[in-house]
Amino acid sequence: MNGNQFGKLFQITTFGESHGPGIGCTISGCPAGVKIDDSYIQHDLDRRRPGQSMVTTSRDEPDQVSLLSGLEGGYTTGAPIGMVIYNKDAKSNKYEPFVTAPRPSHGDFTYSAKFGTRSWAGGGRSSARETANWVAAGAVAKKVLEDSIYDVQIKAHVNQIGDLRAPDITFEDMVSNSENNPVRCGHPSTAKKMEALITKYQKEGDSIGGSVYFEAHGVPRGLGAPRFDSFEARLGHAMLSLPATTAFEFGLGRSAREYTGFERNDPFTFDNDGSVVPTSNNHGGIQGGITTGEVIFGEVTFHAPTSIVKKQQTVDWATNEEKEIQVIGRHDPVLPPRGVPVVESLLNLIVLDFMLLGGRINPDRIDGKPGVYDTDYHPANPQNE
Repeated sequence: MNGNQFGKLFQITTFGESHGPGIGCTISGCPAGVKIDDSYIQHDLDRRRPGQSMVTTSRDEPDQVSLLSGLEGGYTTGAPIGMVIYNKDAKSNKYEPFVTAPRPSHGDFTYSAKFGTRSWAGGGRSSARETANWVAAGAVAKKVLEDSIYDVQIKAHVNQIGDLRAPDITFEDMVSNSENNPVRCGHPSTAKKMEALITKYQKEGDSIGGSVYFEAHGVPRGLGAPRFDSFEARLGHAMLSLPATTAFEFGLGRSAREYTGFERNDPFTFDNDGSVVPTSNNHGGIQGGITTGEVIFGEVTFHAPTSIVKKQQTVDWATNEEKEIQVIGRHDPVLPPRGVPVVESLLNLIVLDFMLLGGRINPDRIDGKPGVYDTDYHPANPQNE
């Protein structure tokens, strides 16, 4: 099975299944000298973990991360960073009825058709549980950005559940309000309505879709390469790799089809420092596949979770019979609330990777001083004392 790596210089490789012993990842290309510990990573994992509210699955996983390599004295060494999260609350027997009777719209049928086998408990490798690895890696990327000379700020929030959409809000509102309610919507009054809507579908044994809006501030201009490795191409690759995503857009997104060229174009002017800047940002901070230095913003759409209590139709390829099944287990009634930290993590991974590729951050060491050994994270050369 390929497709388990992401990134060019800051590269992550993930492993593990939903109900296996554990999940984890390795990070290659993290600069040396970044101060980090498991509590920093744990903060974002706790935001993604199951069982945190009534609008998430009741599976009780602490998602406690263990750092296995790549650090010395609390600082990254430049060597691969290994992380593992052990599964604690797997209940595989609930999935035995679906070994040869695939659940509708899951990966059960396609995985078996492709490989002739699969880890069937909890969806195995296709489970969204694997995104905990992405959040752990994204936390490391965020810390590298924080320790750099750049002030990159990334935030996301749930802007729509079903047909209930939050009004446009400021970045400051997203930062201040989105973590204060279980839906992670930055507009408090809409968050309450969203929670009630989710609860309604949950009581009916059903689920509902939604979307996550994101912004990235402080990303320098000049990141990305035209065509196949443009900044928006990498964004799309990442966001559409998220389980249950059906759409990704940036800037004006789908509404761009309603604009004329004159209306959509971002005219240029000079700022107070004499630098060339666009007067608007319909392009979402990206032009010609390369960042402009303006705010990067966009939206990711998630379909409703496919594991629902309502009875559904399937077939059993072992017995050649049609049957009615009911997926009894612990599943999210909606995905965007737990998707917020995953979207933010992917943004951190992408921004950092492009900054390393563009030479904005030294890929070898965060202080950018090759050949200097007397640092906080490396003892002075004894010959110099």
